[in-house]
Amino acid sequence: MKLYPLKFSPLFKYRIWGGDKLKTFLQKEYEGEKIGESWEISDVKNDETLVSQGRLKGYTLKQLITEFKGDFLGNSVYETFGNEFPLLIKFIDANTPLSIQVHPSDELARKRHDSFGKNEMWYIMQADKNAKIIVGFDQEVNKEIYTNHLSNSSILNILNEEEVKSGDTFYIPTGRVHAIGSGILLAEIQQTSDITYRIYDYDRVDKVTGKKRELHTEMALDAIDYEVYDEYKTSYNQQENVSNDLVNSPYFRTNFIKINGGLLKDYSSLDSFVIYICVEGSLEIKANEEVYTLKIGETLLVPSIINKVELISKYSKLIEVTV
Repeated sequence: MKLYPLKFSPLFKYRIWGGDKLKTFLQKEYEGEKIGESWEISDVKNDETLVSQGRLKGYTLKQLITEFKGDFLGNSVYETFGNEFPLLIKFIDANTPLSIQVHPSDELARKRHDSFGKNEMWYIMQADKNAKIIVGFDQEVNKEIYTNHLSNSSILNILNEEEVKSGDTFYIPTGRVHAIGSGILLAEIQQTSDITYRIYDYDRVDKVTGKKRELHTEMALDAIDYEVYDEYKTSYNQQENVSNDLVNSPYFRTNFIKINGGLLKDYSSLDSFVIYICVEGSLEIKANEEVYTLKIGETLLVPSIINKVELISKYSKLIEVTV
């Protein structure tokens, strides 16, 4: 069976902080309220997304890798990860603030959870006026200072807050304390992991469970990077019709593409699959003499064996993701 560019059926997740922008802004179709996350491409156990169109409809990522191996992932990616798909792609709608949290490194996650760590990045798609995120510390902190602030509920006093707007991008390496504030819709690219240590949750009670959510105070202590950094936001170029470097990490590489007309992509020297995330506008994608459409809030996975792709649009913005 021949590989082709693949769309997947998203999985929608209730969250205590969820809103309705996935429906109103991205035109997602789902039932229920407070849907905070749309998992677009996932190989997380018991949360696998399925191919939504074509001959491979109904396939999971695991089934695709098992059948097509390096043709699907890229030979070097397959050698590194085997039958594990390395990335998880989401859209997140924060109607109210998320908990303040941190993710463990690969080493800690393997030791404690038999899982990948969770390095991730955020691309802000829409933000209400004065919307903010928390990312890192804004002053010198050590474990003792952090613990004291946590115990007397003054943790917010030592965290770095940044006002955000559409197009802002942040890399969130493991160990960096962070939280998405209210009024923000974003695209998230991360390692395949669902391990989060919740540090502080504003003493909220979940209306569904009637309980406060679990905190992971002790586990977080050894996971946190207590250093202060000069800059947390990622700077990048926005030249039209080229791939502009965005985040280049050991876990994934992302580029920003602004299409005005057309762009021919040659991936013959790239030994990896490619994921396109449309964050604004809409476009056509030509591959293997077939045409695929992509609009804001949709993703498309191009298997590694496909070397030539043409992107055509009067106006669109994409995140291009590879490993």
